[in-house]
Amino acid sequence: MPRGRAERATLADVARLAGVSPTTASKVLNGRSDVGPNTRELVLGVMAELGYRPTTARHERTRGRTLVTVLDIVRSRYAGTVLQGILVAATSAQAELLLRLPPEEPISTSRTTARTWLAEQKESGIAGIIALAVSVPDPVLLAAEDLEVPVVTIDPIDTTESRVVSIGSTNWAGGRSATEHVIGLGHRRIAWIGGPPGSAPSLERFHGYQAALDSAGITPDRTLIRHEAFSVEAGLRHGHDLLTLGERPTAIVAGNDEIAVGVLAAAKELHISVPGELSVTGFDDTPQTQWTTPRLTSVRQPLVGMGRMAVETVLGMADGVQPASRHLQLATTLNVRDSTGPAPAS
Repeated sequence: MPRGRAERATLADVARLAGVSPTTASKVLNGRSDVGPNTRELVLGVMAELGYRPTTARHERTRGRTLVTVLDIVRSRYAGTVLQGILVAATSAQAELLLRLPPEEPISTSRTTARTWLAEQKESGIAGIIALAVSVPDPVLLAAEDLEVPVVTIDPIDTTESRVVSIGSTNWAGGRSATEHVIGLGHRRIAWIGGPPGSAPSLERFHGYQAALDSAGITPDRTLIRHEAFSVEAGLRHGHDLLTLGERPTAIVAGNDEIAVGVLAAAKELHISVPGELSVTGFDDTPQTQWTTPRLTSVRQPLVGMGRMAVETVLGMADGVQPASRHLQLATTLNVRDSTGPAPAS
C-alpha cells in the first residue's frame, strides 16, 4: 500500500515490497549496471507505486566517497584476491579506496585509542571502514557506534559479536565437503592442519571436517589434528611431522591453500607421491592452486565476491540502509583437481 505524504517511504520499504535486498534497491537507485533489467524494472515500479523520492543529500553522497580497508600486511594470495574485489567494487561505485594497517597501539583493547583512531578516519572524510581478517571487538564497535562510522568485517577472527556486520563464506560446509571428498575416495586415516585456534573461520572449517568423519563413522585420531597458522611454513612443518609418523595419514585436509602448499612441499621432500600415496586439499581456491604440482584440489571461497559485497554493504550503511542480516555468508564449492585420488591399497 502506498504511504501517505506524512509518512515518507524509505528505501527499506521499497526493498521489502520488491522482494529484493536493500543493497539491490540501493544499486537501482544509484544507477549501478550490475542489476538485471527485470529486477531494475521491478524496483523502479515499486518506487513509483510508493512515491519514493531520495533526498538530494543522499543522492549526492552516492558518488565521490572514500573507503578505508584495514588489514595486516598483504602476505597471501587470499588477501590479494579479496582486495581485488574491494577495488573493483569501489571503482564501480566511483569511491576512493585507502589501505591502512592496524594502529601500533592496539585499538582492540582500548576504547580511548579506538575512538581517537576512528575519529581521525572520520575527520578525513571517509564513508566507512572495511576490516579484512582482523579482530574487531567491543572498543572498535563502541567507538564506531558513537561516531556513526559504518564498519564491515570480512572473515573476522571473532564472529561472536552480534553487532558487527560480517561477510564470510560457508566455512563449515566447505570443510565438510573437502573431507567427504577424500572419504569418498576410500581414505580413512585423514589428518587436519588448520589455522590459529582462535580463528573463527578455521574452527568452522575444522568442525566441518569433524562432522564429515562422524557421519562416515570414522573416529578422529587426535594425533592427526594440528592447529597453528595460515602459512606455508606451518603446512611444511606439520606436514613433515605427520608424514613421518609410524602410521601416516593417506589424506590431509588443510585449513587454507597456504598450508596445503606447505604440505605438498613436505611430501616432495619425503619422496611421497601426490596423489598416489597422499591426497591433499586446500581452502580458498586462490590462483596458486593452478601453479602447484600437482594442481591443488581446493574449496573455493568467492573471495572477489566477498570484497564486492563488503563495499556494497558499507556504502549502503553509509546511506542509512542496514543489511538484512548482520552475518552474510556466500556459498563455497569444491574444485577437484589433481592432488586428490583413491586411497592407496593397504
